[in-house]
This record gives sequence, C-alpha cells and structure tokens, in this order.
Amino acid sequence: MVRVCAPRDGLGEAYVMRRLEGETLGRRIVRDEAFAGVRPGLARRCGEVLARIHAVPTAGLPDLATSDARGELARYEEIYHQLGAQRPILEAAFRWLESIAPPPPERPVLVHGDFRNGNLMIHPTGGLVGVLDWELAHLGDPAEDLGWICVNSWRFGEWRKPVGGFGDYADLLAGHGGEISLDRVRFWQALGSLKWGVMCLMMYSSFATGQDRSIERAMIGRRTSEAEIDLVTLMEAPMGMLS
Repeated sequence: MVRVCAPRDGLGEAYVMRRLEGETLGRRIVRDEAFAGVRPGLARRCGEVLARIHAVPTAGLPDLATSDARGELARYEEIYHQLGAQRPILEAAFRWLESIAPPPPERPVLVHGDFRNGNLMIHPTGGLVGVLDWELAHLGDPAEDLGWICVNSWRFGEWRKPVGGFGDYADLLAGHGGEISLDRVRFWQALGSLKWGVMCLMMYSSFATGQDRSIERAMIGRRTSEAEIDLVTLMEAPMGMLS
C-alpha cells in the first residue's frame, strides 16, 4: 500500500498500490514446473504470513464483524434451510461439527476470511508475494484462516498435499508459530468444506431461479457433491474433542 486517497486527491474512494508480479491461478501454482522450486516452502510461508495478519493490532481497525465456530455453523445452517435443500451428508456434518465445535478464542484476531490458493500471488522465484481479496476480513479465530487454505477444493487436484495442494499441515503450523492445534485447524477445514458445499447450493439456486443465468453458477452448483465427499472423509478420520 502506497497511499489511501484523501478527498483533496480528487480520485474518490481509492488507494494506490505497488505493482506485484506473480501467478494467481491455483492449478498452475500446484502443477507447473516453473513453481517447483518454491512449492516446498510455500506452506510454511503461508503460516508466517498468516501469523503477521493475525498479529495486526485490532484497536485501529474499522468496525468489523466478529465470528466464531458456533456462530458460523448457525449462519450457514440457516442459509441451508432457506434454500430448501435436502442433503443428508451436509445435515450430518452440521450435527457432527456442532458436537465438537471449539470455544471462541480468548482474543479475536484479524482474520482474512478467504486465504487460499487462488487468492495468493506466487512468483516462480520469490514465492508468496501478495495476498488478494480482503472483502471477507473480520475478527475471529486464527484457525479459521489456517483451516480454509486446507479445504480440498483449493488443492486443485493435488489432494495429497493438504495445504493449498502444495504443502503439509506441519509446515503451515510451524510457520504460524506452533500454538494452534492440528485438531482445531482440521475442525475449521471441515467447516470450510461444509460452508463451500452450502455456497455451491446457493450458486445453483441463483441459476435455477433465473436470478443469475451464468452457466458458471450451474457448474459451481454441481460441486456440492465434491464437498460432500470431503466431509465424509473428514468425518471418518480420527478427531478428538477440541479445546
């Protein structure tokens, strides 16, 4: 960020940023040979960058919404019911996650809200150089960001690498400082898959009702089944009660 424009600049509500060079297409980042040299260090670097975001003093921030695990579950379950959908796996996931939801953090932090492969700018030699799409920023649990980047939908086919399709949990957590448990991150990962499944239903609904006739909405709507497969896998994996 170079400057937040003031009224005297005559540019309206605007800001000026430095130009960054890099790639944002997730499939290229996880597969192209050009990024082979930086992929091994990306998960740890993501943890480090998230640690910096989560350490931003909240006192001087604009008035942001605050969320926690149970609040997010309730919000998305209400949306799910409003859609009139009947998806047994999603309903089972709501009940499962409700039974293991962690308490709110002692101190809510700045959460990016959409920190994932696809919203990161990666340079073939410089690695992670930029974090995009801040419109979902809010106050909440730092594990939310750590879990969201691990959602299988953001691995672009490289499902064996849980962090963005390029890294492992241990490196992500080490980069963040090692204070957040893997169980807590995996809870938010599962909640992220559930949220994405509901979002896919929302997009299909907008297409089916004629509100948005973009074929993209219909195509994304079909991905609900992918989120359901991810949730079944997560529900079958060992995960203790969270604290």
